[in-house]
Amino acid sequence: MDGDWNVMIWALIPIIAIIGGIATAIVGTINKARIRELEIRERIAMIERGMVPAPEVDPHGFDRAMSRMDTFVDRSHRSAPERHRRAGVILMGVGFGLMVLIGFADRGRNISEAFGVGGFIVILGAAFLVSSLFGAPPPSQMTSGPTPSPRPPAPPAPPAQS
Repeated sequence: MDGDWNVMIWALIPIIAIIGGIATAIVGTINKARIRELEIRERIAMIERGMVPAPEVDPHGFDRAMSRMDTFVDRSHRSAPERHRRAGVILMGVGFGLMVLIGFADRGRNISEAFGVGGFIVILGAAFLVSSLFGAPPPSQMTSGPTPSPRPPAPPAPPAQS
């Protein structure tokens, strides 16, 4: 009888931990939603009174929007040659890994199968790599002038009064 309780306690510990983690996540999500709802109501009340809410009212939201915009701009400038180069390197790594895996799994008896399967993927990766070399240069190399910064410079600090 004593052994049954011991086994049951050890089985309940991970179950309780999982349920506790899920409950904590749910409570945190509900609290964040309530806070966000109150922030939105506050902004609506300001707009109804004829006031324009400044970005400083919600600095975290303003920063999130600016970082989303920066990410969008960065993603739109990503070129096909860069993607092909990445795909080529990844495929070559996977091909070499398959060669080693199949070679060791077969204990070196029939190494030609390892080179056949892995080599095909390596050649495919090399083709992607060569394709990236013949692509158009990235937009940053195509323009001769300096690229404008996405954010305006910060305003100067007011002079200290003594």
